[in-house]
Amino acid sequence: MLNFRKLLTLKMLPNHQLVAAAPMNYSTVQNSAYINGKWINASKGQFFKVFNPANGQCIADVPNLGVEDVSEAIDVAEKAFQSWSNKPGKERSQFLRKWFNVITENSESIAKILSDESGKPFSEALGEVQYGNSFVEWFSEEARRVNGEILSSPVSTRELMHIKQPVGVAALITPWNFPLAMITRKAGAALAAGCTCVIKPAEDTPLTALILMECAEKAGIPAGVLNVVPCDRNNAASVGQLLCENPKVGVITFTGSTAVGKLLYKQCSGSVKRIALELGGNAPFIVFKSADLTKAVLGAVGAKFRNCGQTCVSPNRFLIENDIFDEFVNSITSYIKENITFDSKSTGKMQIGPLINKAQLEKVDNIVQDAIKKGAKVHIGGKKASDVGELFYEPTVLTNVTPDMICYNEEIFGPVISCIKFSDENEALKVANGTNSGLAGYFYSKDVSQIFRVSKKIQVGMVGINEGIISTAEAAFGGIKESGLGREGSHHGIEEFVNIKYLCFGDL
Repeated sequence: MLNFRKLLTLKMLPNHQLVAAAPMNYSTVQNSAYINGKWINASKGQFFKVFNPANGQCIADVPNLGVEDVSEAIDVAEKAFQSWSNKPGKERSQFLRKWFNVITENSESIAKILSDESGKPFSEALGEVQYGNSFVEWFSEEARRVNGEILSSPVSTRELMHIKQPVGVAALITPWNFPLAMITRKAGAALAAGCTCVIKPAEDTPLTALILMECAEKAGIPAGVLNVVPCDRNNAASVGQLLCENPKVGVITFTGSTAVGKLLYKQCSGSVKRIALELGGNAPFIVFKSADLTKAVLGAVGAKFRNCGQTCVSPNRFLIENDIFDEFVNSITSYIKENITFDSKSTGKMQIGPLINKAQLEKVDNIVQDAIKKGAKVHIGGKKASDVGELFYEPTVLTNVTPDMICYNEEIFGPVISCIKFSDENEALKVANGTNSGLAGYFYSKDVSQIFRVSKKIQVGMVGINEGIISTAEAAFGGIKESGLGREGSHHGIEEFVNIKYLCFGDL
């Protein structure tokens, strides 16, 4: 077992940071929660274990905080809000830029920790660090542009204006699939707006959140502005309810399952608390007969197998026009055989890692076996890759997929491509839109008229048109229907953390 205070050969630095000896390349870490600029343990002295999904090894013991600890974090964040919210946007911008710089300087060490606790291949983990850090950079720039507006008054004796003010303490509840980017995308916007944060990371991946606090501490972000309150599954429900119901929390922002999002939404209703939700998806990936098939295959692979299919914007239903169906299936199957590997030593290929835990592995396998029992054809994969490791699953391509199969209706969240035939554009859109989810969607076409039609008619919040990788700090991320409320990233991301106040100046 790898304990935070015994990471192989450790040496204590004067500032109480912990550094691992080479060649593990661990950066500064703490086996503590982070509240009010201090590294603390749970008040009840409890810990929970964090495992590496790739090999099953326990890599750390992390404090298991309860409602008493989290209440303290909320109080601390509320106190820090009084000064942080009054800092000029330029000063908050400078703090965020320093945070960005520290993360950049330590990106490989952070990626090592992220890889170990999430199971992502190191190159993919490093990509997440760079992607996630782009939100810190973006919101460091946006912090100086939280502007109001002067209104045109209907009478000569009044002047009217709108100003934007931070809502208060922001509670961030983040998932395991992007343990760094889902924090920076939310916290960057919150801090830029003038809010302070209480962050509850996923129980599978709390270490990345803690190393981000090390970076924030180095950047000089004041105590109490950022707080991390890790807890295990047993405490998660009570901690989540506290964050939703505590009147000192001004906004909840959550990324995760639709079921949990609905519960949090309900818990926020008692105090009419603002909430931003980024929930599950069931993304269609449509390939029309006019598409460049080579680019469609590459786009499908990039979108589907990133993080072993464990992303909320992963394509879930691959809708392929009849005329090119067989060619697409054969092409993507051949590409997977030749270019996707579990082997970290294989060069020139896309490496995929394990699923996050046993529950996720069993869910994916149950979905695939359900399809097979109901008549689906397996072109590649179709089973656990037990010879590689306990949580690995073979990249899978299925055809003969029918509406009675789970994979047709539910988000898979794994490395499984379910191919469905369609005969015309209207049928494709009917299937694509026939779900309560509406996060992302993708389609490939060279027909300009079709591109405009489908872009407008597909019922999602984000559309990739001849492109499989769509998320960027500059663009608004979010969905419609049951895929959530609000937007993250872009200049719209700030809006979730500010109130608009109307000022009317009379007797002029």
